[in-house]
Amino acid sequence: MPLIYSIILTVGVIFGIYIAKSNGITSAPKNSSNTFINDIFSLIDKEYVDTINIKDLQIKAVNHVLESMDPHSEYIKPEILDDVNDNLHGSFHGIGVSFRIEKDTIAIINTIKGGPSEKVGIMAGDRIVYVNDTLIAGTKITNKDAMRLLKGPKKTKVDVKIKRRGIEELLDFTIIRDVIPTHSVDVAYMINDNIGFIKMTKFSATTHKEFVEAVRKLKSEGMTQLILDLRDNTGGYLGEAVNIVDEMLSDNNLIVYTEGEHRDRSYLFSRRRGLWEDKDVVVLINEGSASASEIVAGALQDNDRGTIIGRRSYGKGLVQEQFDLGENGALRLTVARYYTPTGRCIQKPFEGSKEEYLLEEYSRYETGEMFSIDSIHFADSLKYITPKGKIVYGGGGIMPDIYVPLANDSSHYFFNKMANSGILFQYAFDYADSHRKEILNYGDAKNFNENFIFTDAMFNELMRRTEEKKITGDKEDKAKARELSEPLFKAYVARDVFGDEAFYLLYEPMDEILQKALEVLEY
Repeated sequence: MPLIYSIILTVGVIFGIYIAKSNGITSAPKNSSNTFINDIFSLIDKEYVDTINIKDLQIKAVNHVLESMDPHSEYIKPEILDDVNDNLHGSFHGIGVSFRIEKDTIAIINTIKGGPSEKVGIMAGDRIVYVNDTLIAGTKITNKDAMRLLKGPKKTKVDVKIKRRGIEELLDFTIIRDVIPTHSVDVAYMINDNIGFIKMTKFSATTHKEFVEAVRKLKSEGMTQLILDLRDNTGGYLGEAVNIVDEMLSDNNLIVYTEGEHRDRSYLFSRRRGLWEDKDVVVLINEGSASASEIVAGALQDNDRGTIIGRRSYGKGLVQEQFDLGENGALRLTVARYYTPTGRCIQKPFEGSKEEYLLEEYSRYETGEMFSIDSIHFADSLKYITPKGKIVYGGGGIMPDIYVPLANDSSHYFFNKMANSGILFQYAFDYADSHRKEILNYGDAKNFNENFIFTDAMFNELMRRTEEKKITGDKEDKAKARELSEPLFKAYVARDVFGDEAFYLLYEPMDEILQKALEVLEY
């Protein structure tokens, strides 16, 4: 689907992180290698022709060394360490809103139910003009700066002045910061009477708990078949991924094992009676599914459990461990590789260039992989066999059991260019913002979807905005865009007004991977 340009203060995503928690270290062991490095920096500090900030030089050196070793080891500066960790802790302290920077102003998309902002009366559509008597509207504030203004220690207060549509004067609110959960289960709802859908965005410290709650909720609503959506889930804690697989495998099945030069081989098995051991499950993956997502997909696939549908996953099979460096931040170091139950290492190749590694996804477009399974070739040396005789491959991501390529229809080119440029998303946001009350009168997303009309006048406005961006198309292009724009526009508007679940409900008919999953389960 097109990119969604919103910053959510309650949800954070770190690309491709797969972490084993550690007790941390505060200093490296002393040896001759350290003496050599210290001698070099000491000479630079004392003898170099110009003034040098030796700490900055050391950080540059460390980053260069880590990038040359592998693409996932990294040094984390102390000033961003809390923000990085918040994404995986499952909560942080803040005011409880999702927002985006709109026309140089913080626009509230939604407030968290029961959170600090909702409690004092902040509403979706409000604009934050002042924070603690400091004007922030029209000052070119960034998402990063906005988050740092609004986050803070629990029970501390932040005073804001709000501009609300239809009210001339600014409104004053004092918000007491509190614990804000960073949910990793985005939505959980019933697609029909039997099939439940769970969308998971990451693997944080609370993911297994959220998953169990979601499964129990959907089972109480009649779920007998489950679709677990791990598309664009970039990973997280190993333990959370293992616990989720354990809910879907019978006892004493291998889930994953890890091994490194300084880490003995370690096996992790299913150990308990799970909530979903004997019922249908389909897992959705794509090129953005990485790390812990691949552990889940690989473990189920190698144990002949369920069906994996979508496109080849990212290919991150390296284990990072985070070491505390005290006031100097932290080091996230690759310490092992992980292997699926059949013995597959699914780490994609790294030739020493981090940039090329990160851009590998684009080469999948160039080779045609994204559009045809016939463009994908695996060496026989990467072939593995599951207990029931299914052939699977290592060497770079999880290949799904059922491959669903991207549509490669030239008639979609104009629409895709317009949608991916953010024009359709922006127009939907503007419309929802200015028509929120009348949209709420529909009552819920289902009624809105059935009765809201995307008029010709609205499509003409969309085309006017498209032309302003110098994106042009002929009559046939616009006819196809008219057809494709309506359901996506309605999905975006519904999400802004009724919440995330509304988006997925309305987007379902356009989601080819999800439609294939429904076809498999209903067969």
